[in-house]
Amino acid sequence: MAPITGRKVFYMMASAFGVIISVNLFLAYSAVRTFPGLEVANSYVASQHFDDDRAAQEALGWSIDAEVHEEELQLTITNVDGDPVQVADVTGTFGRATSVRDDQIPAFVFDGAVYRAPVVTAAGNWNLRFEAIAADGTIFRQRVVVLVER
Repeated sequence: MAPITGRKVFYMMASAFGVIISVNLFLAYSAVRTFPGLEVANSYVASQHFDDDRAAQEALGWSIDAEVHEEELQLTITNVDGDPVQVADVTGTFGRATSVRDDQIPAFVFDGAVYRAPVVTAAGNWNLRFEAIAADGTIFRQRVVVLVER
């Protein structure tokens, strides 16, 4: 058996660190490529109206629930009395929390009680980022976590 020399130790250490650095670079590239990390275009501008927007939203007294049943996203909006709310318009994005690859724009249809939209899902954690406009013009925005079980 050959003796361990300084040159061998250097090559072993360089190889080990080379593997670690390569894996870290690959993971960083994958993270940046799959998740833009952008919630709003300009956070400073968005912060200037945050308190007023939140107060207007809370004044509506709406409760929100979302779930998926058999590839159908069901969004429930109720008022303080528990009655369904029919909004002037509702739009949103339904997708994974960690990637924009599976993002979908649901075409909601109100059936008198629930907003329904066909979606394609798999088991796991999903997010619905939606915006609804109340009859008085108040904009209601919320992110709802939807757990899909199979």
